Amino acid sequence: MDKTALITGITGQDGSYLAELLIEKGYQVHGIIRRSSTFSTQRIDHLYQDSHEPHARLRLHYGDLLDASGLRKIISTTQPDEVYNLGAQSHVRTSFDQPIYTAEVISLGTLNLLEAVRDYRDSTGREPRLYQASSSEMYGNSRDCPQSEVTPFRPRSPYACSKVHAFWQTINHREAFGMYACNGILFNHESPRRGETFVTRKITRAATRIKLGLQDKLFLGNLEGKRDWGFAGDYVKAMWLMLQQTDADDYVVATGASRSVGDFLNESFGCLDLDWREYVEVDERYLRPTEVNELRGDASKARGLLGWKPSLDFEGLVHMMIESDMRMAEQELVIADAGVARR
Repeated sequence: MDKTALITGITGQDGSYLAELLIEKGYQVHGIIRRSSTFSTQRIDHLYQDSHEPHARLRLHYGDLLDASGLRKIISTTQPDEVYNLGAQSHVRTSFDQPIYTAEVISLGTLNLLEAVRDYRDSTGREPRLYQASSSEMYGNSRDCPQSEVTPFRPRSPYACSKVHAFWQTINHREAFGMYACNGILFNHESPRRGETFVTRKITRAATRIKLGLQDKLFLGNLEGKRDWGFAGDYVKAMWLMLQQTDADDYVVATGASRSVGDFLNESFGCLDLDWREYVEVDERYLRPTEVNELRGDASKARGLLGWKPSLDFEGLVHMMIESDMRMAEQELVIADAGVARR
């Protein structure tokens, strides 16, 4: 395909699946990572080749969404045809504890990237297309369910408020400056690569460890909240499809079905012939100051205009995550047993 893409947040769940997809399609992929004394590239290590290799399809660059001049330099160096902004402080509960940092990274960071892309376009005449990762959390406790592209936002967290700002800033740059900029309003999407502090992965990790005797209890917050859960590998295809259309637009990406956290527990522990009620306790520290009751998306527009649809249902997603985490737990058990044997 001979295109170049730049991905912020490439080391995250979505970034790793998107990088895989684009490399499969023949793209040259560049990713922005933050400088750290430890490596955080586990999700993309299988894609990485030494940068000295002339045919390497993935190259990484140190940068930060809060460093506007650094973003301009990276874009000028990489000359992308497509830019995917997946970088964020993405944990909703944490955003209540770090609201200013969350707002800076999401709101100001998105604006920095939009401006860097606009400056590059104006100085070179090239027309990069930009994807902004919006979130179903923007709907909050919406009176409408399911939620679509025309549903009013009612954000209920610093994270959601910041995403609303980034959403409208993206539209403003599209309408004011003629940029090709899209918002993908993605509902919850999970996978074996999901971070272990997110509730779905927290559940599947704990269930498999409990099954093997490596863990006794699982502590969670609200078990009644309902979410529209899909597979992250499906959702990155929608991101790519948005940037292949003639005109830029905004799309909801969802399965159209919602399940509660309790349902996720039932399915996860049920895969292992366990009753989750014997192991799960509610800890008020994990409750949000303002809760969101139900998010369920109407992806009719994405299905009709993009030809997108999910390939994996709720049960298939949970089983995939349980199988992956069971392999991890079995490896953990072998290491633990080896340590006992040595003693």
